[in-house]
Amino acid sequence: MIRALCVTLLLLANLDARENPFFPAKGEKDIPYTTNQTQTIEPLKRSSITLPSSARIIKKVTIEYENLDATVETRSIELKNRVDWHLPIFISQSYVETQKENKKQVVQKKEPQEFKEIASIQYAKFFENFKSLKIVTDDKIIRNFLLVKPHRIVLDFKKDVSIKSYSKENKNSRFSKIRVGNHEGYYRIVIELDGLYRYEMKKTEDGYILNLI
Repeated sequence: MIRALCVTLLLLANLDARENPFFPAKGEKDIPYTTNQTQTIEPLKRSSITLPSSARIIKKVTIEYENLDATVETRSIELKNRVDWHLPIFISQSYVETQKENKKQVVQKKEPQEFKEIASIQYAKFFENFKSLKIVTDDKIIRNFLLVKPHRIVLDFKKDVSIKSYSKENKNSRFSKIRVGNHEGYYRIVIELDGLYRYEMKKTEDGYILNLI
């Protein structure tokens, strides 16, 4: 009887049972775990971000996300594409939209091909085509430069005449406002822009053409 009791106690002493088998034993570390806790977070459908008017090239897109174990990580995609800051950038996750995108044929947006008149004075007319402005005039430009706050292009044309001050607003145009003022020996045209741009100017047969960059 005493021998049987001693053997039983010896066996119990060698057992390494855990109090709760659903938790890791001592020494078991860094074991990832998840949770079944219900979270009232809306699923991603569609969101957007708008870039400032100085943006021209998108370099990288980074997404920060939370894992099941509450750790936070990021994933990025390298890009190098031109962007139009007038248009928002969308992020979406939808089975319906994904299927539609896979089925439809992507049609590249075409820029307008015709110039339309947006302003006119006695000695010059202004025609817009997307990011180009054609100035039809017989007068010679003597200087041009860029100013900020607001972003505007200044053009001085040589002509010793008296011109009445002129101002014309153009809604939904990159050339949002055109102003003309008289100075001694020349008149000045100020073209206010709807955002931040650089520009280049070329001489044409009937005047000048200004391209925003």
